[in-house]
Amino acid sequence: MQLKFFKKFFLTTAVLILASLTVITALLCFFVSNFLIREKQNTTAENCAAVAKTVSYMSTDEVKSENVVNLFRAISNVTDSVLLITDQNGQVLLCSCENFRFGNSCKHSRQRLDTQVMQQALSSEGYSGSGTLGGVFNEIYYTTGSALRNSNNDMIGAVFSSISNKNVRVFFFSILRIFLLSALVPLAIMFFAEYYISYRYMRPLKLMAEAANSMAQGDFSKRIPVTGDDEISELAVAFNKMTNALVQIEGTRRRFVANVSHELKTPMTTIGGFIDGILDGTIEPEKQPYYLNIVSSEVKRLTRLVQSMLSLAKLESGEMQVNKTPFDLTEMLCTIVISQEQRIEQHRLTIAGLEDDGKITVVADRDLIYQVIYNLVDNAIKFTNEGGEIRFIVHASAEGVRFAVRNTGPGIAPEDLPRVFERFYKSDRSRSAVKDSTGLGLYIANTIVQIHGGTMQVRSEVNRFTEFEFFLPA
Repeated sequence: MQLKFFKKFFLTTAVLILASLTVITALLCFFVSNFLIREKQNTTAENCAAVAKTVSYMSTDEVKSENVVNLFRAISNVTDSVLLITDQNGQVLLCSCENFRFGNSCKHSRQRLDTQVMQQALSSEGYSGSGTLGGVFNEIYYTTGSALRNSNNDMIGAVFSSISNKNVRVFFFSILRIFLLSALVPLAIMFFAEYYISYRYMRPLKLMAEAANSMAQGDFSKRIPVTGDDEISELAVAFNKMTNALVQIEGTRRRFVANVSHELKTPMTTIGGFIDGILDGTIEPEKQPYYLNIVSSEVKRLTRLVQSMLSLAKLESGEMQVNKTPFDLTEMLCTIVISQEQRIEQHRLTIAGLEDDGKITVVADRDLIYQVIYNLVDNAIKFTNEGGEIRFIVHASAEGVRFAVRNTGPGIAPEDLPRVFERFYKSDRSRSAVKDSTGLGLYIANTIVQIHGGTMQVRSEVNRFTEFEFFLPA
């Protein structure tokens, strides 16, 4: 199974990182470009101011001297700019480039500046802009121009300071290249870390998917390793708990199916064998009534088993509704005992405790509690020794009602006590003593009591007594 989600997560994160880097780079370009342009404009303006101030103290003849040219070139070299002095008509008189010589003009000095440029330069605001300065330059320059005055404050022309856009671009791309190169190492580390973290967090999800597929095929052996305390680890812990619960449920289901199969197989085999014997004449006519009675007994046993299983299914699915109403628990007990009077007399059993109980009212589901008490009384009669005693104890308090059935008899072995409330559990002693037990009665009774918020427990001593007790809260 490929880590499809991991790939999507990693690619999405990578795209976001690259997009963020692109936005940062774009913002850097914007701000650096604006900064460089402002710096160049400030530089050209300062150059113009410096030259204008210097020239203002010179005569016309002094302006045309080599000293001024050398000054121009010094300022030009320091600021990486081109300095021009023009007359009022825009004719270039002086240039800072290396090719300029008096009497041997350079390409700049052979140019005449545009009238509109000169008007702005000679105005009080001065000139500022980018371009070729009316054809003076062959490429884009950032230029600032201002009026030039002599010592008598007479306007004699204009001074221009120009910086090539090429230099700005070179500097800009240098900054950009340095930024990108410096970002490569952090970016590589970031991608590696993001890949590792993504894989680390996605791998448990992949293992969970594999484990879920295995469970769908009946394999509950896989568990997810827990390596931290984050949300993914909590999910892994919950998944492992769910797996353990499913293992228990699956084991219970298999035992349930096996027990049901066993409980159904035995009476059905008996019924089928006797019916076949009657139909094919193997069983003599005079013996048929005896075997038909056995068949009838097995059919009743199957009926009880099916009814118990239906009750069990309703209880475990939550479909069984609990309708609590007040009723007399003592009266219900007496009714059940009277219904079993024939069996009690047949085994010559002694009933004790009924005479001590007055009216005790409980608020519970009458039919469900009837099923619980009937089951406990039925079991007591089944397992009480001939001529033994069954004692009932009913006690009411502020906390609730306590009901107990105590019978003499073989008792329950200590190793069997923890399992008496399990589904289909029957000890060897009970199997040999009672053939019609389904093994579901006590489980259903305990479940009903728990639904009412109560508890049920058992106490027993081998060859002495067995006592089942349940408590219903008020």
